[in-house]
Amino acid sequence: MASDTLPRPIGTRTRFSGLLAATALGIYLLLVVGATTSLTGAGSACSTWPLCHTPTDPLSQTELAIAWGHRLAAVLVGLLVVASTVAAWAGDVTARVRYALAAGVALYGVQVGVGAVTATMGPAAIAPGLHLTLGLVVFTVVVLALAWDLEATTGGNDDAIEPAPEPAPLEDEPAPPRELPSSPLARTKLTAAAYFEMMKPRLMWLLCLVAAAGMALAAGPALDLYTVVATLGGGVLAIGASGTFNNVLERDIDRRMSRTEDRPLATDLVPVRNAVLFGLFLTGASVSVFLTINALAAALGLAAILFYSVVYTLLLKPHTVQNTVIGGAAGALPALIGWAAVTNEIGIPALALAGLIFLWTPAHFYNLALAYREDYARGGFPMMPVVRGETTTRKHIVYYIAATLAGAIGLAWVTDLGVLYAATVVVFGGVFLWAAVRLHFEQTEAAAFRAFHASNAFLGTVLVAIFVDAMVL
Repeated sequence: MASDTLPRPIGTRTRFSGLLAATALGIYLLLVVGATTSLTGAGSACSTWPLCHTPTDPLSQTELAIAWGHRLAAVLVGLLVVASTVAAWAGDVTARVRYALAAGVALYGVQVGVGAVTATMGPAAIAPGLHLTLGLVVFTVVVLALAWDLEATTGGNDDAIEPAPEPAPLEDEPAPPRELPSSPLARTKLTAAAYFEMMKPRLMWLLCLVAAAGMALAAGPALDLYTVVATLGGGVLAIGASGTFNNVLERDIDRRMSRTEDRPLATDLVPVRNAVLFGLFLTGASVSVFLTINALAAALGLAAILFYSVVYTLLLKPHTVQNTVIGGAAGALPALIGWAAVTNEIGIPALALAGLIFLWTPAHFYNLALAYREDYARGGFPMMPVVRGETTTRKHIVYYIAATLAGAIGLAWVTDLGVLYAATVVVFGGVFLWAAVRLHFEQTEAAAFRAFHASNAFLGTVLVAIFVDAMVL
């Protein structure tokens, strides 16, 4: 990148993108601190503005510290917003980035004014939620500026494959059935491993964490051991059934793709009839286990199996570029299952957690789709990088990271989650966003996998934080 496209000390477009990313994360941190201030009632500890006088009641010193932290963060973040805007207008960036940041500065000023009114006149002086809404709008505007700048700086115009390709024909006849070892023990181990592989065990840990977080939000420390064991057991069986049916339905396409060509059904290690019967057995076992808890959990578990196996695998994945977005509902259902297992109903916190998972899924999976773009093209799947191109996909990753972080704030507002959750979201959300920014500049398979692993780390640690926060803190 040329060093004279932006004023010093920014200089390069890479540094400008870093400044925008830092500004977005700063605004997000301010939103989290603001939510903490509101939920803890710390705002009432300071009724003056812009300075905050020490209250007479010594019990409010903690609240005073939170209120001071919020105001100091607002000053620092405001400086970042102004610095980003000045750099954009003084440097060589696109018009929409400039105007987006100008709007961000203006809205930030309005938000500061709303905060001042709230502090001096009380929350009843303004519309409920106006301060938070303005913050979310400013955050969105800055993220849009970041995504647009990255697109202009690192994007290409000819990386899409239009229209979506037809599945490539098999170059050769299907591989002959894999030869089984002569030893009965070795043959048994190989067959057992094949059935276990069909269950897609790598998906289990994260989806079980989603269900565990849903249970923890619903019951807190009162959560009983049987509910946990039965819910996670039924969930593992449901995931196994979904994975098995997916293996059955995509066995021919799996032979065309390098990442799936060695799956048990693609290599005829497991007969199709046996795999179908195994999937039906797992489905029945899953529903039976869920029924020991309640009928709603069982119905949701069955819906998850049907959605992944039929709606996603047969209808969405081969036919629409939005397959990953809509298909995110499959990963979100365990949140509802975990909550329903405890309460026998679907509550607002469960929907908020499910929404967080739903928004996270595209930001997570698009990285994998970038890494395996050619593979998906050979399979005929209209994944985002195949149909819309890598530039658009990278931009949408940033969009969905922002939506995920906004969803995390929404979850905090409808639950009693505290500092551990907030700190985890900010830290690992920052790692996730920074990995996405690096992906724009590096544009390699390694960078795509790095962002993919960062997304796993983000959701995994956030779910653990939810569980610990709800159960212990």
